[in-house]
Amino acid sequence: WTPIEGWTPGNLGTIVTEGPKGMKVSMIICDDGNYPEIWRDCAMRGAELVIRPQGYMYPAKDQQVQVSKTMAWCNQVYVAVANASGFDGVYTYFGHSAIVGADGRTLGECGTEDNGIQYAQLSISGIRDARAHDQSQNQLFKLLHRGYTGVYANGDGVKGEAECPFEFYNTWVKEPKLAQEMSEAVTRRTIGVTCCPVAGIPEPEEEIEELTHELNLQ
Repeated sequence: WTPIEGWTPGNLGTIVTEGPKGMKVSMIICDDGNYPEIWRDCAMRGAELVIRPQGYMYPAKDQQVQVSKTMAWCNQVYVAVANASGFDGVYTYFGHSAIVGADGRTLGECGTEDNGIQYAQLSISGIRDARAHDQSQNQLFKLLHRGYTGVYANGDGVKGEAECPFEFYNTWVKEPKLAQEMSEAVTRRTIGVTCCPVAGIPEPEEEIEELTHELNLQ
């Protein structure tokens, strides 16, 4: 759980359960859907359908529609998005709840109306066949069998490379505090920012001092 709202992050990880007719179903809630790692964890644990309830407002419409389509394609999963719509007195939600195929193509999509309904036929045998037999568009297989065609042709193995080549992910698993420092090196060191305060979160003193200094110069 990774959003800015004031809840603790939790430690249960992703959960995959058996749904209608045996389809493997998982859920990613709202902001968690912005992190590819969570989608990949669901998929690698067997999820064939990821349900994503969310409450997104303008101007995030184009980005959020694209996220669900892209994550469906990258992880070979069906995605069912239920987004809020209408005006709640404070925010205007863009709607566009949708069902996305495992190839990233939209199977059904609502508009901005309240209480919109869409439906689509999901094929359990289709997604399982694609995962088992697709070659070039099989991201789940290729990620853990990197270069398998070349490795086999060169006589260097029969399944490709399984070891993770990514420095950040290896660091995250082995030394999470060091990975946190890597994040801070390209973002910021403090949890609060002066220009966008969050209630209960302290603003960084150095930013306040810099702002005070700038105001004194004017």
